[in-house]
Amino acid sequence: MPRSAPPEARGFRLGLAAIAAVTLWRVALLPFDATDLFVDEAQYWFWGQELAWGYYSKPPLIGWILRAATEIGSDDRFWIRLPLPLIHAGTAVLLAFAGRRLFGGRIGGLAGAGFATLPGVAVGSLLVSTDTPMLFCFALALLAFVALGERRSAAWALALGAAIGTGLLAKYAMVYFPLCAALAAALLPDRRIAWRDAGLAAALALAIVAPNLAWNASHDFATLQHTADNTDWRDAGLRPGALLAFWGGQFAVAGPVLFAAYLAGLGRLRAIPPARFLAAMSLPVFVLVSVQALRSGANANWAAAGHLGAVLLGIAVLAPRRRLLALSFAINLAVSLALPIAATQAARWHAPGGNLVLARYVGQGAVSRRAAAIAEAEGLDTLVSDSRTLLADFFYTLRDSRLAIHAAPVEGFPPHHYALAHALPPGPGAVLFVSRDAEGPDCPVAGVTPELVASWRPEEGFVTDTIYAHRVPRRCWYPGPG
Repeated sequence: MPRSAPPEARGFRLGLAAIAAVTLWRVALLPFDATDLFVDEAQYWFWGQELAWGYYSKPPLIGWILRAATEIGSDDRFWIRLPLPLIHAGTAVLLAFAGRRLFGGRIGGLAGAGFATLPGVAVGSLLVSTDTPMLFCFALALLAFVALGERRSAAWALALGAAIGTGLLAKYAMVYFPLCAALAAALLPDRRIAWRDAGLAAALALAIVAPNLAWNASHDFATLQHTADNTDWRDAGLRPGALLAFWGGQFAVAGPVLFAAYLAGLGRLRAIPPARFLAAMSLPVFVLVSVQALRSGANANWAAAGHLGAVLLGIAVLAPRRRLLALSFAINLAVSLALPIAATQAARWHAPGGNLVLARYVGQGAVSRRAAAIAEAEGLDTLVSDSRTLLADFFYTLRDSRLAIHAAPVEGFPPHHYALAHALPPGPGAVLFVSRDAEGPDCPVAGVTPELVASWRPEEGFVTDTIYAHRVPRRCWYPGPG
């Protein structure tokens, strides 16, 4: 690749500086974030307390990352969320380097800054998600694949394999990368990599992900079963509304101008030399998830892997159109700067109707503390629930209490991680069963009836249903003395 001209080098450095500035803003406001850990966040933190090669609903990398962060710092929300903006910054830098190889320094720098300011990344810098490490690995794999298309290299091949394997340990959506790369190689001879390099990458990727596959095999393929259940094609039909919602979500994730530019770029595959490659590395993701959305519904973030190629192509389209480029950055930067401020006011900002604007992200901790106080007043040392939402926060908020916390036992395939790994064991005595069910658990044992000891309705926050606390003998689930 020819040496960058000074303007190209300056553009690249400005892009890296923008990434650093946005990341600094996010980290600086993170200690003042007033949101509770959301259900998934608390669950990922809990996984990190029990290191393993796999967990119920996702591969293990996110749990490992949070464990490392809390070992360095503490179990405070700041330390749990600190890796998020840092990993996204790393992803933006990798994308900038990939863009520099494909287009030159200016577009590379703009692409890195563009990714760092995506509305979806702004949200992902505040809330723990498995997409965050997966996107980092996808960006590294993309950079390595581009480099290997230029020349053979064992080092880049190993980087590619490490990125794919580690990405699969983050989220199985990383499988989109080899699928897209194979399509690019089949359609674009100039993007093919040497067989030796492909073999090295594949071998290393398989070696990295193999322990997770072994864990799944030893746990009735729990993670793969959960992933299959999420697709839910058993009663699938045609849902055009869900498809429209999914595509609307993509404009929200990337920003309206940037994603529109990406779609425009798909119509200019001959005018922009790397466009066909970037289309191959992104469009299949959107198409496949669109099929899922049409058949059974899909969350917007299920296509997150497609946005790396989309950012590169969208920025390439906008780069010569300075007004549109400025508009795109203005919209996305405004969201990126505003969201961390909003998080600091999560318990204060109310909508005109009176509800908290961010009600979804507050109030869980208060429910857990109330449940613990009831257990103490009743002289009980064990909390039990059938709700994944309640259990997730029980384990986090009450981590320093002396209460034992368990999921209600279930028959058949467990519905969540807590039922898989922390079901209530047999034993004597009673427990406090906390749920949204006014009747308490269904006890098949004759003569065993749950005793309602408290109920309350949180005034605001994520949990607004009435919560019921029942005193229940363990033999409700396990016949025997109690």
